Amino acid sequence: MLQLVKNASRHAGNQAIVSDNQTYTYQHLLDASYGVASLLLDQTPDLAENRVAFMVSPGFDYVRVQWGIWRAGGVAVPLCITYPLPSLQYVIDDTDAQIIVAGPEYAELLAPLAAEKGLRFMALADVNGLSFSSQKLPNITPGRRAMILYTSGTTNLPKGVVTTHRTIEAQVSTLVKAWEWSAQDHILCVLPLHHVHGIINVISCALWAGATVEFLPSFSAEAVFDAFLQGKINVFMAVPTIYFKLIAYWEGLPLGQQQAISENLSGFRLMVSGSAALPVSVMEKWKLISGHTLLERYGMTEIGMGISNPYHGERKAGYIGKPLPGVRVRLVDDQNQVVKAEQPGEIQVKGKNVFLEYWQRPEATQKTFTEDGWFKTGDVAVVEKGYYRILGRDSIDIIKSGGYKISALEIEEVLRTHPAVSDCSVVGIPNEEWGELVVAALMVNDPEIDLKVLNQWLRERMPAYKVPRHYKLVDELPRNAMGKVTKNDIKKLF
Repeated sequence: MLQLVKNASRHAGNQAIVSDNQTYTYQHLLDASYGVASLLLDQTPDLAENRVAFMVSPGFDYVRVQWGIWRAGGVAVPLCITYPLPSLQYVIDDTDAQIIVAGPEYAELLAPLAAEKGLRFMALADVNGLSFSSQKLPNITPGRRAMILYTSGTTNLPKGVVTTHRTIEAQVSTLVKAWEWSAQDHILCVLPLHHVHGIINVISCALWAGATVEFLPSFSAEAVFDAFLQGKINVFMAVPTIYFKLIAYWEGLPLGQQQAISENLSGFRLMVSGSAALPVSVMEKWKLISGHTLLERYGMTEIGMGISNPYHGERKAGYIGKPLPGVRVRLVDDQNQVVKAEQPGEIQVKGKNVFLEYWQRPEATQKTFTEDGWFKTGDVAVVEKGYYRILGRDSIDIIKSGGYKISALEIEEVLRTHPAVSDCSVVGIPNEEWGELVVAALMVNDPEIDLKVLNQWLRERMPAYKVPRHYKLVDELPRNAMGKVTKNDIKKLF
């Protein structure tokens, strides 16, 4: 039996999920996911790792479908609810999904696609009200494939990352221990559920521990603060762009409302930021508002979470912390040699948390592992006084210009401290003379900004070779569903 299911049966009477103004216990979740599993199995005793693509809005229905797929022996393939049809089709085709499950809002979109491809289609409405009393569910061993999530595709075509039940259990149990989850916790989920951040860090950790997950019908800063003010939520996890929006909303409120929110936030147990680098300015503003130093951590679709600032102990601004228990981390140079202390190198990871393979891409899988089995993350970092600090993604955030290796993230941090710059993104563009030129896209709150003056300001704060050569002013930075800036789209601006 799956460990999540075993744990849930121990908390049967506890409140598991709050969504759509309804409360569901762990027993409700066990019964409902059993119903989904029974219907999926239909005329077969075991889905035997068949891929099941599902497009369901965040909430109780999402979790019961995900658990139902797992309990029936299938591989869960969550579809992003904001993707256009061609992107959905890419995932369905790439995973060779045989079954598609759709919530009521998405049935009209996906039913014709399933019919055209000859796939089995299951509308969520079909599961409601049915009773299943005798269906025997298969025994799910830990080594079975459990889920395929797609990489962000910020630098190339998205790849399907395959995790087993053992992988997921390792990722979840490590975080539950490191961040001290308990059945008394109550978390608000505002993250998309086709990524590891929402699925593993929020939902799976909470449900593993017997805690409560609450969902919002739709995201807005006002709705988030309203939910907080109910007084039950004590854990929150988000991406930097969400904290940015919450700060902006809070700053526009009357003093009395600001104080009420700040008082409420001070009672939280844990607040986490991840999925993109947390600007130091955002961390500092949030601390002023909430009294909390956000816990920044580092992870990827391929490894879950690998490095984290401590739950107890110093959380350092601009740093992602130290390796989590059971996760081995090393930094290597271009020759795959371990670097000396305080030298930059690529992060490589080994442990039970690491994924099995890229779906049907044996060459890509082989290429991303070293001969001795370390996963090559492609992220460059340096260790300073025991804490890891990310310099950026080797392929996009490390700019090779005039013989220097320049961290785009470092330049962004400095730019964000300028009073006229609300956000920014720095990239390198090809240049015959320099190799790459440093350029920056800026979101500004002063349309009259003098870029020559900005340049001079930057030169007083960093070496001249790091200062951008060109700027573009933009209304918004292009982002993916997780709030990460899509830097290839930034490059196209230049």
